[in-house]
Amino acid sequence: MKSIVKNRKAGFTYHILKTYEAGISLKGSEVKSIRDGKVNIENSYGRIVGGEVYLYDMHISPYDKASTSIDPKRERKILLHKGQIRKIESGLQNKGMTLIPLEIYIEKGLVKVKIGLAKGKRIYEKRDKIIENVQRREIRKNL
Repeated sequence: MKSIVKNRKAGFTYHILKTYEAGISLKGSEVKSIRDGKVNIENSYGRIVGGEVYLYDMHISPYDKASTSIDPKRERKILLHKGQIRKIESGLQNKGMTLIPLEIYIEKGLVKVKIGLAKGKRIYEKRDKIIENVQRREIRKNL
């Protein structure tokens, strides 16, 4: 498994409740751009439309040597089993829940995405986490 990009803000901004591994429907030049690491998933999110999961606002830079250009922010279909889609759909019906990509990686030559069912953290929870990290750093420094 070769990790291409991770959403590092996800753990700070959200409580990740459940994760799923899924395939993603891409064009050929998009796969080449992902292999080069030219992808950004920081502000992307998932939605269920018509019984299928789509990923929005994931930016894949156009491949330099491609003959055709593809919209970098187009919606991309996530490939999941029906049972998994039903579980995600029931989870998203709860207030404050969202679907976010956590990581994009290549496994056995295929581009995979790890998506997570998440609930947003409150401001005071984020503040507490920052204070906790600062205290941990100081303890390590003193030891």
